[in-house]
Amino acid sequence: MKYDFLDPEALARLGAMPLEARHAMTGSVAGRHRSPHRGSSVEFAEYRKYVQGDDTRRLDWKAYARSDRYYIKEFEADTNLRAYFVLDASASMAFSAANDSRIQFARKLAATLSYLIINQGDAAGLSVCHEKIHLEIPPTRRAAQLNNIFDVLAKTEPTGETGLVEALHTIAEKTNQRALIIIMSDLFCDTAALADALQHLRYRKHDIAIFHMLDKQELEFDFERPHRFIDMEDQTSLVAEPALIANDYRHAMQQFLIDVKSACHDVHADYHLITTDQDYEKIIHDFLSTRLPKKGRK
Repeated sequence: MKYDFLDPEALARLGAMPLEARHAMTGSVAGRHRSPHRGSSVEFAEYRKYVQGDDTRRLDWKAYARSDRYYIKEFEADTNLRAYFVLDASASMAFSAANDSRIQFARKLAATLSYLIINQGDAAGLSVCHEKIHLEIPPTRRAAQLNNIFDVLAKTEPTGETGLVEALHTIAEKTNQRALIIIMSDLFCDTAALADALQHLRYRKHDIAIFHMLDKQELEFDFERPHRFIDMEDQTSLVAEPALIANDYRHAMQQFLIDVKSACHDVHADYHLITTDQDYEKIIHDFLSTRLPKKGRK
């Protein structure tokens, strides 16, 4: 099957860039990401004092020669990453003023990132949610997983009200091992409830990344004549003269963004506000770049 949300040239250009976890991961497969478990791997972490019963093969004799005390070397064990894409499939994700709809843009981001993740030997999964459906593909490293993810992305059509908050709570409860949770949504939900769901993920020690997807028109609100504005989720409508409501609208939008960013900041989420007229390849490139370890650090 040909997927219109995949660009082989973009995949080739991005293929050399790894996706790094910002926090220690846990897993059963050796990989490139830091684990919270101590071991005798390849990356030195710290010294600690020797206690009876420690493996004497890990004694640092140079440290003993300098201090006349016994010290044990500890190392960071590397492990594999689990990435969980959470795709909001509510009706508002179908909105588009002039460019790709949010759902089309999200398909490109999720498909490209899942390809890169599985290609580097890590696991990717997908959760598609709206008010009635919470479809899950559990994370796995198998190559066949890509076809499963791509097929679901291709078939997903936005409908109904959002079920994002409930889906995030479900994922927090069901995902026992630490994971990178990548959320793709317009976040049009109760911001207090969203903040609570993000706190739930943070409590379970997940690394959270959020692509907040809006249309440029929603931010600028530059309509010039009367319009009928329709809520795509509950179908309520309002006829209004844009010039009369523009200031109130922009103020409400700014407050919405402030509340969302505050909720993300409180859980140390990797937050990205994007519009669907942007270059998705550059968005992914910048996302990967900002997660690379700083020089001199793992």
